[in-house]
Amino acid sequence: MNDPYENESDGLEPTEDHLGLLLGRALNSFDLPDETVERLTSALAHSSSLRSSHHSAGLRRSLHLHTFLLADGSCLSLWELVHNAGRDHRTEHELYTDIGGARLAANRLPQGADPSSDDLPLFPEYIDGHDAIAVPDDLSDHVESDLEVLSGLLAHPRRAARRSFVPDNSPDHARRVLRRAENADRPGAETARLLADALAHEITQVFGRQCRIKGREVGFTLYEHAFLLLDGSEASLWEVEHTATPDGRHMCEVYADKNTAREAMALRGRVR
Repeated sequence: MNDPYENESDGLEPTEDHLGLLLGRALNSFDLPDETVERLTSALAHSSSLRSSHHSAGLRRSLHLHTFLLADGSCLSLWELVHNAGRDHRTEHELYTDIGGARLAANRLPQGADPSSDDLPLFPEYIDGHDAIAVPDDLSDHVESDLEVLSGLLAHPRRAARRSFVPDNSPDHARRVLRRAENADRPGAETARLLADALAHEITQVFGRQCRIKGREVGFTLYEHAFLLLDGSEASLWEVEHTATPDGRHMCEVYADKNTAREAMALRGRVR
């Protein structure tokens, strides 16, 4: 269980980083409902646990439950299926909003050739003896226990993310970001004027993953360019870099807010 209010030296992974890692490595993250992803942006803390594992004849798959405490006091869970049934037996990750979707995906995976393989489950009590991933009957008890621990974090005030602004000719950096944007709906003259007097800036990679479109490997990366302004306020540009172009060339798009950038990536990812 990770508490974002603990000292960073305790080795715990901040919830924002954990969520970014989950979404970044999932092959099907663009298929998650927009409402779910939007709610997760307010996550304060998280709890992760292995729910089942199965190893057979070189095929490995496991199911993980990630529970997030949100700013409104509610909780939201994601089910992560991890397996090596893809090309070259590379480890792949998939995310689902319910156990039913995760189990269905697991059942569709290629089956191991020898169910009596010497590869033993890491947690045999979570395996029902069949190829399908099994979940313990008392799963709801595990979830409720996680939620009780997570709910205790509401006693802490939410801590704002710390910035590391660098005064490195930030107005010119803003101009270059806007200049390389190829999307017609990129921020315009008003944004350019706002950032012309920026004092400092910080660049953060928010998202990144590879996927396949029409049998071709395509990469997506999302960056936040945050700027510190003269009046002490902040403004951000959201840059999407991708290769989802007809000829596979690298392309940059820039947006004024994160949601619009995510929608643009989702649109590119769904192009067939």
